[in-house]
Amino acid sequence: MRNGASRGLDELAQVAGKIRGAVESVIEGKPDAVRLALTVLLAEGHLLIEDVPGVGKTMLAKALARSVDGSVRRVQFTPDLLPSDITGVSAFNQESRDFEFKPGPIFANIVVGDEINRASPKTQSALLECMEERQVTVDGTTYELERPFMVIATQNPIEMEGTYPLPEAQRDRFTARISMGYPDPGAELEMLDVHGRSSPLEGLAPVAFSHDVRALIDVVRQVHVAQGVRRYAIDLITATRRHPELRLGASPRATLHLVRAARALAALEERDYVVPDDIQALAVPVLAHRLLPTAEAQVERRLPEQVVREIVDRLPVPTPHR
Repeated sequence: MRNGASRGLDELAQVAGKIRGAVESVIEGKPDAVRLALTVLLAEGHLLIEDVPGVGKTMLAKALARSVDGSVRRVQFTPDLLPSDITGVSAFNQESRDFEFKPGPIFANIVVGDEINRASPKTQSALLECMEERQVTVDGTTYELERPFMVIATQNPIEMEGTYPLPEAQRDRFTARISMGYPDPGAELEMLDVHGRSSPLEGLAPVAFSHDVRALIDVVRQVHVAQGVRRYAIDLITATRRHPELRLGASPRATLHLVRAARALAALEERDYVVPDDIQALAVPVLAHRLLPTAEAQVERRLPEQVVREIVDRLPVPTPHR
């Protein structure tokens, strides 16, 4: 059993390394962002990339999508986008004299949603069932979505003109949120050399197949999480619900996403078990976007990220004997 797990982790490391290398050939100077995106993919999650325009949000999403030879669809979210433009619609066929379903762009292995918070809340909510249950219901009929299924959405900060804040239920379905940030001068100089002539996405070829990703996801599911580490994750989640500066703590779904992502991160480290460090490394990207600060905390400009870091710093770490 142990040898089988070891072979699975070796294969995961090889395939994941190829995907990471392909994405990093397009995204310069952001290894942590690329690593987290890959972690979310292997955790069967969804990724929210939030930052100001022009820092590579869409480029990261497209690079990850093109690195895997599966079906990829892109949706540009705009204020006039309708829910049926995403999920699909039943249309009357004149020849058969019956209604037939025309699938929308959500029927893909990787769906890139660009500027998701420029669409109306009604259209944003069309993704809720898709992201959580991997299925779409249109006119009373349910259609399954093929594995792997991942939504990579980009959004601009809510203070940007023409944006609608994502509702709490929508944010809670994203496994992790990352901010790209501005590149350092060296990476930006290299970007001018590489991107100045042509888009590196044009030469990006797939390095893995969708069935490879399905196999890696099955390997991640076998990663062991000790009872002490599980309790540590729950203690961390519970602390967000009791924190005086938060009016909305993390949900039970957040607990599941945190542990699943920790399994994926451990597998990327070629370990078949999760350690507390995995939980700590993922706490901010997995939890912060789900939390709502109190009015007093907002006045003091206290961010949920700061609260999560403080909780992690003061929470006792389980020992191997606990």
